[in-house]
Amino acid sequence: MKILIADKMSSGVVKELEKLGGAVSVQADLTENDLPGAIKDFEVLIVRSTKVNKKTIEAGASLSLIIRAGAGVNTIDLETASSHGVHVANCPGRNTDAVAELAIGLLIAADRRIAQASRDLQAGKWRKKEYEKAFGLKDRTLGILGVGSIGKAVTKIAQGMNMKVAAWSRSLSKEKAEALGVIFCATPLDVAIQSDAVSIHLAAKPETTKLVNESFLSKMKNGAILINTSRGEVVDTAALKKAIKEKNLRVGLDVYEGEPAGGEAEFKDTELAAMTVGTPHIGASTEQASEAIAAHVVEIVRSYKEKGKPENTVNIRKETTAKKTLVVRHFNKVGVMAGVLDRLREADVNIEEMENTIFTGGTAASCTLLLDSEPSAEILAQIGKDKNIMQVSLK
Repeated sequence: MKILIADKMSSGVVKELEKLGGAVSVQADLTENDLPGAIKDFEVLIVRSTKVNKKTIEAGASLSLIIRAGAGVNTIDLETASSHGVHVANCPGRNTDAVAELAIGLLIAADRRIAQASRDLQAGKWRKKEYEKAFGLKDRTLGILGVGSIGKAVTKIAQGMNMKVAAWSRSLSKEKAEALGVIFCATPLDVAIQSDAVSIHLAAKPETTKLVNESFLSKMKNGAILINTSRGEVVDTAALKKAIKEKNLRVGLDVYEGEPAGGEAEFKDTELAAMTVGTPHIGASTEQASEAIAAHVVEIVRSYKEKGKPENTVNIRKETTAKKTLVVRHFNKVGVMAGVLDRLREADVNIEEMENTIFTGGTAASCTLLLDSEPSAEILAQIGKDKNIMQVSLK
């Protein structure tokens, strides 16, 4: 199995992948445009921030698994991967604490204006009177948009700082909010209205694009804090700049619309940088998170090698279109299931899913096939004629 690692990763991951029998090539400086020419006959591609576009997937004749060494998969062309039968897997939850820590760090930095005070000191300016004007966070309300693993982690830390938490998420109910000890918000605007600070923890999806827009920002309190460590596309940058000027919002950002994909690049929106406390998308980048993600990458490859089904595949169809289930109990011998498949192919019956279970001792097996149409009684009879088949059952 040939494996290409196209980003910097923990050094230990290469050794572990080689133990699994992988021929590993590390090319950490590859860009999105370099990948199509580099993918060649690699079967597995591992990336962190490097984008995987349509050209790369189409150029990978042997490519069957792409692993995003992180949670979000918006940097990978899922549609093209799915149409080419390429698994896309990710590593959710392994960087939860790292991102939550940065979100809280940016929250405190925005409230106390740490970066601005530091810049003034470096410039030889002692402005104690100016930077004494902090609101403080105790007993303030922190709004959370998105109550996944990171949103919950931020909630826990904020509650430990004696902050109240008001939350909205598509999956959040009043009962779940009560269990988390947070104020239930029916809409994102409800979060904006009642919060002294808002922290965003939403995945990049069509329905979340520019969710934090002019309407949302207009509902925020004057002088409130906005933190985004999720995805830049969730926030309307033009509307944010306007709100900073008009409402004196204090903003901490780790992600940006149209941000560079690589580790070293020019950042063009210096206007926004000057108006905020900012970091260059480093939320998941701690040694602890890197080691946890590296270990999970190895487990994904292991599951792919041993079972042919990578852990945490994100582009598997959730709902089957199969109309019938065929169960074939048979002796575990060469060619038995091949004969079943031949009969179904001749009858123009497509197999949507198939799983063969071997019983203790290895003598007998049971195969479950999900079919797109119902095979005729004649076809079932033909299948059952094989002396190595014990039972044919259509459900």
